[in-house]
Amino acid sequence: MAEKGAGTSDSIVGLNEIIENKKLWKMLVAEFVGTLLLVAVGCGSCIGSPTGSPTIAQIALTFGFTVATIVQAIGHVSGGHINPAVTLSFFVTGEINLIRTVLYILAQCIGAILGASILKALIPSDLVDGNLGFTQVDSSISPAYGVCLELLFTFVLLFVIHGVCDGRRNDVKGSAPLAIGLAVAAVHLSGIHFTGSSVNPARTLGPCVVMNYWENHWVYWVGPVAGGVLAGLVYKFIFKVQKGENDSYDF
Repeated sequence: MAEKGAGTSDSIVGLNEIIENKKLWKMLVAEFVGTLLLVAVGCGSCIGSPTGSPTIAQIALTFGFTVATIVQAIGHVSGGHINPAVTLSFFVTGEINLIRTVLYILAQCIGAILGASILKALIPSDLVDGNLGFTQVDSSISPAYGVCLELLFTFVLLFVIHGVCDGRRNDVKGSAPLAIGLAVAAVHLSGIHFTGSSVNPARTLGPCVVMNYWENHWVYWVGPVAGGVLAGLVYKFIFKVQKGENDSYDF
């Protein structure tokens, strides 16, 4: 997904993106639909039923499987970001330009809001009961700790994404979407009881807009964005495979 001539200001901003990229609209629709489905299905697993409340494992696996399958489905179209933290991470590493970054994030946020709206419309109101799967900072920790945890969880996710999407690696034989989905499931299992393990500002934004719930909402932008940017820079400058470097490794 790297842009040609990444060193020039025009390629960084991407002023020619709207005019020359005839597939841009399809990319934006893919990000919109992908994030809509992620929120509708993932947040649906957070809502209880007449038979009981969802388990942590149920929520973690639902988000993990959903992310993996959506990335597999639309990865060839848009890269399957479905997450502003992912998009910003690829922007700071020079993989995509500014205009595509802004448009992706807008599509993701709108998709997330619509996904939460559809979920609310389909679920009986007595089951929603004020909770549409929005993420909350547990009372046992401060918002500052919440930021640190979201930063850590998103760092793990983006570190995996950059690793499995490194085009110069020749040792990756398995499924990149599966690895990404497993990373999502892992960070949910680790920290869902502390912050909800959002690792995705759009995933948190959708339910918050629909339910008008904004307590500590900033945590879910600052933490994931910082974690995603940090992971991208760490991978790019330390671990990214350089030209011809694979030949010197014995995998």
